[in-house]
Order: sequence, then C-alpha cells, then structure tokens
Amino acid sequence: MKRRELLKVGAAGAGLVVLRSGMLMGADAPSNKLNIAAIGVGGRGGADINGCKSENFVALCDVHEKNLEKQAKRFPKAKTYVDWRRCLDQKDIDAVICATTDHTHAFINTWALNRGKHVYCEKPLANSVEEAHVVREAYLKQKGKVATQHGTQIHSSDNYRRMVEMVRGGAIGTPKEARVWCSRVPKGGGYLPEVTPIPSHIHWDLWIGPSPMHPYNPGYVGWCLNWNRFWDFGSGQIGDMGSHMIDMAYWALDLGIPTTCKAEGSMPRSEATLPIWLTAEWDHPANDWRPAVKVYWYDGGKKPGMPSKVFNRDGMFKGVIFSGDKGYMICDYGYRILMPTKGDMTHYKTPKTEKDLIPKSIGHHREWIEAAKTDRKTTCNFDYAGAMIEHNLLALVAYRVGKPLQWDSKNLKATNCPEADKYIRKTYREGWTLNG
Repeated sequence: MKRRELLKVGAAGAGLVVLRSGMLMGADAPSNKLNIAAIGVGGRGGADINGCKSENFVALCDVHEKNLEKQAKRFPKAKTYVDWRRCLDQKDIDAVICATTDHTHAFINTWALNRGKHVYCEKPLANSVEEAHVVREAYLKQKGKVATQHGTQIHSSDNYRRMVEMVRGGAIGTPKEARVWCSRVPKGGGYLPEVTPIPSHIHWDLWIGPSPMHPYNPGYVGWCLNWNRFWDFGSGQIGDMGSHMIDMAYWALDLGIPTTCKAEGSMPRSEATLPIWLTAEWDHPANDWRPAVKVYWYDGGKKPGMPSKVFNRDGMFKGVIFSGDKGYMICDYGYRILMPTKGDMTHYKTPKTEKDLIPKSIGHHREWIEAAKTDRKTTCNFDYAGAMIEHNLLALVAYRVGKPLQWDSKNLKATNCPEADKYIRKTYREGWTLNG
C-alpha cells in the first residue's frame, strides 16, 4: 500500500458505518453479528474465539474432543464437528476462524473462500509455496466480497505503524536492505515412534489430514513447536516466527514477490525435520518510491552483525535492522531505535498531525470483524499475506535444492532450476483436495 492508502486503513467514521449490504446502522447492533465457525478451538483457537466473542458462534470444530467440549460449554447453541469439511457444509456460516495445525491451514482457507466465507487464519497462511499461491488466488477471486485477516497480531500494534512511517518517510534515507532474525532453536530428530492406544478423544486420521500418514504420538500435538519442525506438518521457524518478523520488513519496505532467492542451512538431523538453522536472501525489484532492496533472514541462533556498538543489542532474541544511505533503524515488537549516519536528521520530516499518521488499529480481530460487515479494510488480507508467505517459504525450496532460484511466481516456477518443482508443491493423501 502507498502511504496515502495506509492512512485510510481503519479511518472509517465513528458510530455509523456503511454495511456491505448498503444499509446504515450501528456496527454493534444485535442484528449485525457474524455467524462464525471456529475450526481449531484449543490454544490459539481459544484466543481467537476470545478476540471475536462479540459475534455469534454457530459452529465449533476440533479433532480433539476435549477442546471441543470445553468451548461447547461456552456456546451451547453451536453445532460441533470433528471434520472441518463437514463443518463448512453448514449453511448459516458467514465467517471462519482457522486455528488448526499448520498443514491444514491452506485447505481450510481455500475451501472457506470458495464458499464465499470471510476468513481469519492463524499463521502461517499455508505450508508450501503452491499452497500460499492457491490461497491468495482464491481470495483475489472473492476480493471485495469477503474479508480476510492473517493472524500476525503484532501487525496491529502502534510500534509497527511508527516503524513503517519512519522507513517510508525517509528516516534512514533511501532504503537498501533489511536483516531479520529469530534465535529460536528447534528440536531435531526423526518422526516419532508409535504410541498406543490412540486416546478415544483424538481423531488421529483427521489430525493427519492431507499429510502422509504417521502413527500416533502425543509429541506431535499441543502447540506449534511440536509439529512445525517436521516437513510433513510444518515449515519451521521461517514459517512460524518468520510470519511475524519478516512482516515488519514486508510492510515497511512495501515488498511483493521476490525475483530471486537463495538459502543455506544446517545439515538436517534426519530426513523428517527442517534444518536447525537457516539463512536466506531475497532480491526485490524497485517500486515507485524506493530502489531495489535485499531482505535477509537468520534463525536457529544465526544473527546479522550489528552496524554499531551504539545499538548494543547482540543479546536480542529477535529483531529487524533496516539500512539506508543515511542511517539504520533496529526494531522489535515493542520498540525502534534510530541511528543516523550523516550527523543529523534534517533530511527527515516528522509527521505534524494525527492525519499524517497511520491510524491506530481498532484491534487485529476487530479489523476483520468490521471489514466483514462494512467497507473497512484489514491490514493483513490474504493478498498481502499470501505474497509474504510465498516469499518466506521459497527459502525452504532454495535450501532443499542447494542453489539460488530465479523465481517466476505467475507460473510457480524456478526458471533456472526444474528440480525445485517437487519442493514447491506437496503430495496429499487420497481423499484430500486443496482447492475444494
């Protein structure tokens, strides 16, 4: 989005709003509540339900029946399901929250969009380059009819907005690059051994879903670090924390689809798990306000060098360093530190009034709810998020083939590397259709 478009986000008038139907009424009127299906209701799903508790929950779905029973007590009128495909057949659903394991996100997103539903999805949006592309295309076919929001909640913080304004406004001069990192080190090892019996409250075949079958082990379930280290179920730290941290650079630098990507990482501890550490580099072409830029990623304990002792942030667990011809800025979720290299800041014109600022978010979940009802916009719709996740997961393809990629997004091809095809796409179990 251009700066003038950024300033429009969330800027609808207070009190009365224009509904998608064209009616004019209070946004919180009882007759104007969304009928929501929550798919995945434990963990992050529970948090997402709380973020949307002002609405009507008419369906609940989870492969873990104890999670389902807990939420059903809160919403006794909601129908319950263990198979999300059956859930999406329910006729009175307006909107869907997807908070399942990573390897089913793209399926639920695409199926819901194909049925004209508004969708909120936890990160990552998808689990392969092709999946990200398919979800994005499904949204673009419905653009203007449905509201979507990617679950990168920190995107709605005030600090994010000030960071974007400063980079776009020239605080570091002309941008050259961004270096992004997260120091989380995942576990390694092979797929887990079978544990029997499968608990009666867990529908294991549905948990596995479209991925290759693996025998039940409780070590796979519970939270994202249990499953996202495995190729069949996740996309490692670049899929998980990369969704948050690269988002900072993606928004501030107004990025899109990269032209090239290269990556390297540790030798895998097994064929089952992603590398313990990964570094990556993408080239992004110039746009109408900045020249071509590079973006770098580091995880598993790898970090970029700090540009100055002034920053003194070598112990930072995660962050972003923006570099320009007139300075640097280091950022994390809650702060930003600027270091000019030209002696002063006379080149930077600070915003003078609130009208010059990106408006304060009404809340990440609330953005989605209001966009579903009105002409408001979300800041992390599936066009934006789909391109970003395609960008991020391309690094895993480059790592697996061991060579730089020339990327043709339109045709989903690494033009210099036909052997990359098998890593761009996934093969699914019989009976599971991505674009259903």
